[in-house]
Amino acid sequence: MFADVAVCLPLPRTFVYELTDPVPLGCRVRVQFRSRDVEGFVVGSRTSAPPGVDVRKVLEVLDPAPLLRPDVLDLCRWISDYYLTPLGEVLKAALPPGIRWTDVGDFGFRISDFGFSASPNPQSAIRNPKFPVLTLDQSRALSLIQSAEGFTTILLHGVTGSGKTEIYMQAAEQVLRRGRTCLVLVPEIGLTPQLAGQFTARFPDIVAVLHSSLTRKQRIEQWLRIFGGRAPIVVGTRSAVFAPLSNLGLVIVDEEHETSYKQEETPRYHARDTAVVRAKRAGAAVVLGSATPSMESFRNAESKKFAYVALTSRVEDRPLPAVEIVNMRAEYASAGKQVVFSRRLLDAIGERIERREQTMVLLNRRGFAAFLLCRHCGFVFQCGSCSVSMTYHRSIRRLLCHYCGLARRPPDLCPECNSEYIYYVGEGTERIEAELQKLFAGAGIGRVDRDAMRRVRDFERVLGDFRSGRLDILVGTQMIAKGHDFPQVTLVGVLAADAALSLPDFRAAERTFQLLTQVAGRAGRGDRPGEVIIQSYFPDHYTFQLACTQRFEDFYARESRYRRTMFYPPFTALAGILVADRDKDRAAQRAREIGDFLDRAQTDSIRILGPAPAPIERIKRVHRYQLLIKAGSRPALHGLLAALTSHLEVNKLGPPRVTIDVDPVSVL
Repeated sequence: MFADVAVCLPLPRTFVYELTDPVPLGCRVRVQFRSRDVEGFVVGSRTSAPPGVDVRKVLEVLDPAPLLRPDVLDLCRWISDYYLTPLGEVLKAALPPGIRWTDVGDFGFRISDFGFSASPNPQSAIRNPKFPVLTLDQSRALSLIQSAEGFTTILLHGVTGSGKTEIYMQAAEQVLRRGRTCLVLVPEIGLTPQLAGQFTARFPDIVAVLHSSLTRKQRIEQWLRIFGGRAPIVVGTRSAVFAPLSNLGLVIVDEEHETSYKQEETPRYHARDTAVVRAKRAGAAVVLGSATPSMESFRNAESKKFAYVALTSRVEDRPLPAVEIVNMRAEYASAGKQVVFSRRLLDAIGERIERREQTMVLLNRRGFAAFLLCRHCGFVFQCGSCSVSMTYHRSIRRLLCHYCGLARRPPDLCPECNSEYIYYVGEGTERIEAELQKLFAGAGIGRVDRDAMRRVRDFERVLGDFRSGRLDILVGTQMIAKGHDFPQVTLVGVLAADAALSLPDFRAAERTFQLLTQVAGRAGRGDRPGEVIIQSYFPDHYTFQLACTQRFEDFYARESRYRRTMFYPPFTALAGILVADRDKDRAAQRAREIGDFLDRAQTDSIRILGPAPAPIERIKRVHRYQLLIKAGSRPALHGLLAALTSHLEVNKLGPPRVTIDVDPVSVL
């Protein structure tokens, strides 16, 4: 008796081991792989070993019955096949870190041998919640969701403040009444407390939360509540797509456009697209909600692959905020130097403080100064391990690399010319906070970025202070741009709006438009109208002009012309190949070998870009070369990638690590 085992290592294939007794699919085992013991999952069975193979015995069966539900196991197989990512790594990601079979017994319920206990009926958990009256748009959207039979994907395109969350909750209530369960995905941990709180208030005791900032014990407890049927509603970040819900009836992906849904390390999967596949297999409805849909989702709605419904107005007919663009070139000419804040923005902030209204200031760059420059010789202080400049953080008096975490003291003298003319260039959120404290002494000012928000409770504390009115101004990165509802915010200021447009990425304009529209939506959500001031050195750029109108359809039409011409998604399928090695020449040579292999497959419907050094050529002393594959269809792309994977395995190409990223959200 033999089993196919997917070991929890970055390896593309499974391995055969001998069993003493039958083991159900999905159970974990301990096996010897090469010279060490590793965990793996039983993913297949066979009566005989492959000829000529020295088969080792399974050392230990860790699970008497599988913790992975059959539908989740099948979903993991799909992820492995579609994203060309090791099955063992996917299966490992589908379970809470550190969970053991004994945790199941400790939680107080039993699972029958090789099967699951019956889940409680979700209907019994409903306590007849009272729902607010919906707008005409909301009623139309909810009706479309409720009338969906079987698998349906619905793009819910609602302007900021249009009441998408209320639609989610009323749709979930109907699904529970039908005896089915609901999965709600959010893009970032910081958004889970607010949304989970709203669901918990409406559905007490039956909502579970899953994200990586929970402690090991908390994650296992939440997961076991779901596993045992005690929490038929799950709110979580991308890993919650594996939640062990039975009889799934509704999947909601909030802020579906967010790139945070794409896992940037192994296993590389996109939680939004994976959620759609899971819903399809469960015969469930999927709601993709956003004020600024991704180009891919809007294209699917345009081609009728997705159903589409729009919420064109805010609840209670509140007006969208007025948007104004300030030309920072004119500010420079007037002041005779580069300034951080325009006069228009400072006056507007002062007015809000006088009226006891609140302001949000967005700068999508953390730290105090972007980099240190010697004004005498032009030397820039760069990370020794990565090909990026180091950012100065005044609170800890250190230069930090945001890629590898290297920290060093800022020198008093230039190491190149021994000059003392060290200049702090550019601004980050830490510096903006300090400048505002000088300009508006006595005002309450808070900051939200990855440096200040070490834990979820830090995030909740600052947002709680802002919501209660103890803070007048909230400074932050994109963490403050979406999903938050602060009724007293009447002004949003956006600094350095041009920065994202300069990135060498075909999605730069899309991301900038989405960020501006999302952060603009934080203003005017209460009784008083909102205003947005965007500072830009290129105010005539179409991205800023269209952000003023907040008409996504116009942006989509403009951006689509560029994407079609340049053969980019959503009109093509895309994959990235990254070759990484500590030896630069070896990485370059391997990239050329892969490029030669791919060039032989190049046709009118398949285009190969590269190899070339990655935009950030070196990270953690590892040199990186990349190639891009554009294909006219997904079958053509996957056929070529399968051939490449086979080529790499057959030729057993050595040390340079080759990573394949299907549907990348960034080419940086």
